[in-house]
Amino acid sequence: MAALVVACGVGLAVDDRLLLGEPVWYKPLKFATAFGLYTATLAWLLARLSKGRRLARWLGTVFAVTTVAEVGAITVQAARGTISHFNADQSDPITLALTPVLTFGVMVIVIAQLIIGVIVLIQRTGSPALNQAIRAGIGLAVVGMLIPVYWMVTEINERTVTDANGHTVPMYQGHGIGDPDGNGMPLTHWSVTGGDFRVPHFFALHGIQVLLVLAAVLAALATRKAWLRSEQVQARLVRCAAYGYTGLVAVVTWQAGRGQSFAHPDTSTLGALAAVLLLTSAALVTTVSTAKRAARAPKSPAPVDF
Repeated sequence: MAALVVACGVGLAVDDRLLLGEPVWYKPLKFATAFGLYTATLAWLLARLSKGRRLARWLGTVFAVTTVAEVGAITVQAARGTISHFNADQSDPITLALTPVLTFGVMVIVIAQLIIGVIVLIQRTGSPALNQAIRAGIGLAVVGMLIPVYWMVTEINERTVTDANGHTVPMYQGHGIGDPDGNGMPLTHWSVTGGDFRVPHFFALHGIQVLLVLAAVLAALATRKAWLRSEQVQARLVRCAAYGYTGLVAVVTWQAGRGQSFAHPDTSTLGALAAVLLLTSAALVTTVSTAKRAARAPKSPAPVDF
């Protein structure tokens, strides 16, 4: 994936073809970056398991091979200047050959992720805070992988588009909701004209990295903050953050499902985000205040044995 990021960077520099309004090499670049980050995190996690390691090792191999096949198919289609996902062109033999990879690859990745999630739940892999971060992060990642599957199954948006070669391509689905091919946001190219299921997919999939970083920061701060030295306090803070992050994923999922752009939230969306922020902040403040009071409380003298 790291090598592909470099290759796609070169492609962006020398190839000016556009596909559905964005450079042809942009999609494989995004997938290589996202899967590179996630599989690195997954590899680190699987190496820490104490139970079910053999099964996890095989699942990790399945996950890696399927990911390479999936992103490889996306890259081949990008190099050809045509659509990868949702391509219904029955006259193109290469597309016909790659469609099963793109379709069933997603299902294999999701199933492997679900089983890995179960394995993670039955063991402890580190400190309480780290356990909280890993379990919540894996749960969010499973949700993040199921969200696009749900929309692919429940939403049908048949239409015809033009690829980078000027050829018409029939499609049966799209990333956007309300505007199937909407894009426009800088860097992400998420839709600015409608909902986009890539938004909750992104936030949910990378929640594990956010929570792991938080757990690491809390562990580092504990060396200087007396009230943070309790592992239980660190775990409660990570739990509060996980609840808040889950609320964020729920709100952006609801927003996308209503056909609303992430860049243009309405009053209802802003109100929901404010509620999530308020509840999360209240939980964090309560946890910190309780921990500080406990740290300042005088310690009971040890009993004397006469």
